[in-house]
Amino acid sequence: MIPILFGSFFVLVFLGMPISYALGLSSVMTIMTSIDALSANVFIQRVFAGINSFPLMCIAFFILSGDLLSRGNLTRRIVRTANVFVGRIPGGLAHVNVLASMMFGGISGSANADVSSLGPIEIAMMNEAGYHKEFSVAVTVASATIGIIIPPSIPMVIYATSAGGVSIADMFLAGIIPGIMIGLAMMITCYIIAKKRNYPKEEKHSLRENLDAILQGVPPCLLFVIILGGVLTGIFTPTESSVVAVLYSFILTVFVYRSVKLREIPRILIGSAVSTATVLILIGFSTAFSYLLAFGKVPQAVVGFIFSITAQPALIYLLMFLVFLIVGTFMDTAPALIILVPIFLPMAVQCGMHPTQFGLFIITALSIGLYTPPVGAVLFLGCNVGKVSIEKASIACIPFWLAVSVVVLMVIFIPSLTMWLPSIA
Repeated sequence: MIPILFGSFFVLVFLGMPISYALGLSSVMTIMTSIDALSANVFIQRVFAGINSFPLMCIAFFILSGDLLSRGNLTRRIVRTANVFVGRIPGGLAHVNVLASMMFGGISGSANADVSSLGPIEIAMMNEAGYHKEFSVAVTVASATIGIIIPPSIPMVIYATSAGGVSIADMFLAGIIPGIMIGLAMMITCYIIAKKRNYPKEEKHSLRENLDAILQGVPPCLLFVIILGGVLTGIFTPTESSVVAVLYSFILTVFVYRSVKLREIPRILIGSAVSTATVLILIGFSTAFSYLLAFGKVPQAVVGFIFSITAQPALIYLLMFLVFLIVGTFMDTAPALIILVPIFLPMAVQCGMHPTQFGLFIITALSIGLYTPPVGAVLFLGCNVGKVSIEKASIACIPFWLAVSVVVLMVIFIPSLTMWLPSIA
């Protein structure tokens, strides 16, 4: 059964079928050809069970909130605000790129949304200033992945739902310090490269211009404060916070900045509905695929195999890191979490890692795969935006892979980085 499941999945992916449909079709093929007592209804039941979860409602609202802010042309305001704080550092626009992604990550929670919204602006600005095209793309795609680590994060919601018993609020809090550390690690990397290549600083602006830029960029970023503040004070739940995010984004873009017209709302709603449906299809089909893995006792086999190699927790974590990195290169974060969490979470807990800490570990590790060949979904999107070949952009991404890998190792071996904020909340 398992050879059919994996064999059909990889063949379908190799033929160019989208990951979500490859997961679903390979699951159906496995059920249909299985000699075990599996009914065809199992697939439908598992898919429905995967998406029949109240906390998953916040995915739809966070996507809608991000779409409203993106369509509201707030990205230029965020870039201007970031420029005030880090533009005067050597390689200023590279630092602006990273900081803007951190700020946008607190709004959208999606790496793809970051590249699509900020990418065209950031890459064009860096190219005009004399930065190498492949470096511009590398900074953009690498920093975009901070969006799935700094709350609100859609993968964190999916992880908490898949793991069971893990608080979404704790996951949001746990992601703050690692997200900031990854941003700083990327800025240090940019600084070293900028000094070697003599990339320029940005021009100095007047105090009035800086204040104006800050005032323009602060309101969108307040969304991050509203969400976390409301959740921590108990005013609303993480799911309800997503609705508050939509309301705030609607008021900001339609009535404050007036950058979105009321007649545009139906089109934005349709676009958000399509994006939400895409994510839910991924979750549903991944749940069916994960069920067949469990039915075939793959988790037990993987655990037994790893423990036969070593019983040292440190080595086991490093093996997990390697697996997550490889899976992240060809699979989106959502299905990867649903498939991998049931397999590796019990093993991590057995080795002494808290489920919340493991959640940040797997999400940060998978984020590296998003801009790692041969697939790397965010890498492909960034190369398309920046008109750069995958080969050149991949080479330019290597320093960022190394920088983020250091942070991932710190997340693994320094539990307080992820557990301190949830413990004091």
